[in-house]
Amino acid sequence: MLKRSLLLFLLVPALALSLTACGGKDEDAEADEDATPAAKSAAAAPAGGTAPAAAPATGGATLTGKVTFTGGSPAKETIKMDADAFCKSAHSAPVYTEEAVVNANGTLDWVLVYVKDVQGKFPAPTTAVTLDQRGCQYHPHVFGLQAGQDLKIINSDGTLHNIHALPKVNAEFNIGQPFPKMETIKKFDKPEVPVRFKCDVHKWMGAYAGVFTHPFFATTSDQGTFEIKNLPPGTYTVEAWHEKYGTQTSSVTVSGTETKTVDFGFKG
Repeated sequence: MLKRSLLLFLLVPALALSLTACGGKDEDAEADEDATPAAKSAAAAPAGGTAPAAAPATGGATLTGKVTFTGGSPAKETIKMDADAFCKSAHSAPVYTEEAVVNANGTLDWVLVYVKDVQGKFPAPTTAVTLDQRGCQYHPHVFGLQAGQDLKIINSDGTLHNIHALPKVNAEFNIGQPFPKMETIKKFDKPEVPVRFKCDVHKWMGAYAGVFTHPFFATTSDQGTFEIKNLPPGTYTVEAWHEKYGTQTSSVTVSGTETKTVDFGFKG
């Protein structure tokens, strides 16, 4: 009996040690299991080394500005649509060309403003930019998009249109849309400013696009203003392009989430 009690006294501690070693969890192991993957990666980074890359920072600087126009305003040129009965009937008032549109406040409409030589990779948006043929005119007249982004071309008219893109860097295309509500998707693979569009059926129809590797571009409004958001810190050249009056450039340095103003002025 004494021998049996002594044997049990020796076996119980040994069994407890065995369970801890084979199947138990110590506090350090539990803490590691509960840690998030990010915390684990940070903990694994060597002292003085480089931690795993963080997600791209959101936000950035904002560029705002205005494009003014001085000199004699160009005469309005009426578009004659008599050659197509549908086009003529689509308008109850005169329609004017959009080659040079000076707003009532002395600013210039349809100016494409963009940042040049931006470093980094910016994936093309998954949403398409729309070029609509409505009232036998292109809408919008000037626009921007990213290389690789879908360009959705729509015929909203009850007449034949054809869309003839005339790039110098990208591939040219010329497609017909004979019926209303037709849609065609196209893409440009390389940056290029400008890309001209025309309609071979209606000679007065024209539009321009700027293709960029980044999202830092805008077109002036009917108040002559523009806004470009989320620009990373740095010193940049900002360019304003107009189909009739050419280009102007300005330099700007931005940091953090500040807002900088960049104005341009064209002369007639």
